[in-house]
Amino acid sequence: MRQRQLLQDGTTASAIGIGCMSFAGAYGPTSEAETHDTLAAAQDIGLDFLDTANIYGMGRSETVIGSYLAKNKDTFKIASKVGIWKDPNSDKRGINNDAAYMRQELEATLRKLNRDYLDLYYIHRLDPTIPVETTMDALLTFKKEGKIRGIGFSEISPATLRRAAALGPVDAVQSEYSLWTRFAELGLLQTCQELNVAFVPFSPLARGMLTDVAPVPDTFADHDIRKTGPRFIEPNFSFNMEYIAQFRALASDVGLSPSALAIAWCLSRGERFFPIPGTRSRAHLLDWAAASDVTLTPDTLSEIDRILPIGWAHGDRYSRDQWLGPQGFC
Repeated sequence: MRQRQLLQDGTTASAIGIGCMSFAGAYGPTSEAETHDTLAAAQDIGLDFLDTANIYGMGRSETVIGSYLAKNKDTFKIASKVGIWKDPNSDKRGINNDAAYMRQELEATLRKLNRDYLDLYYIHRLDPTIPVETTMDALLTFKKEGKIRGIGFSEISPATLRRAAALGPVDAVQSEYSLWTRFAELGLLQTCQELNVAFVPFSPLARGMLTDVAPVPDTFADHDIRKTGPRFIEPNFSFNMEYIAQFRALASDVGLSPSALAIAWCLSRGERFFPIPGTRSRAHLLDWAAASDVTLTPDTLSEIDRILPIGWAHGDRYSRDQWLGPQGFC
């Protein structure tokens, strides 16, 4: 697995990481044994970048990673996130960037992971009641104490990124980005490049759409974010499937799986891109991890643009109820 520079201090990580929300059963049932097998497969191929969060399964994702690390050599660069809270007894959610709350959650995350520090710590969503400068001060304090090595923000606007970076190095920005979600190209990617900030696309496989087997909306569990996602509701879903059928045909023509082609496209966008597809199985990981060694030809990239032009997806990426915290800027 190729390495790329992740942090501004020169720290590297594998070009592809794992988005660990699936370890908490977000897209289907899983087990500790299956997660441990997936992590072992990652180590076998040199994939060493894990992305989790305190909110994934209410700590389940961090805990299952920690139970693996308690029994195996820790070769990973681990990122986690803080800022979203959820009431375990209801669907109520909110955002909290209070420094005391973040410290409490950071300490809990480290205990679950069996670690003394995080390689990268993100603000999952920005609290609109707290200036980003105040939040950045707290992160810089955690870094000075050695509890985190890098600072990141998720779903941040270019303008807010500049304000944060004025106080100290921001190492990474995470945002949804894929062949069906490209709003980051309207200023965020350019700002990251200007400020030497790594860009971490989450959901690079379009929440399962850019894979061999199409999702079946009727089978989505109630807690699955796709169940009420506009792009998975008819007639949008059928329109989107028509486009993706052409993409799958192209993948077959170039000798790649659809997921490997989609990840290779993400990697081609720049040397500081770190796509983090989610998976809970060794087989899926080995499928798209092969994209690390793929260099797409100009002809293939041109054909992708023809088949999936910017803005092709039918429906918004979130429903109105799901829009909690992403900063708008376009």
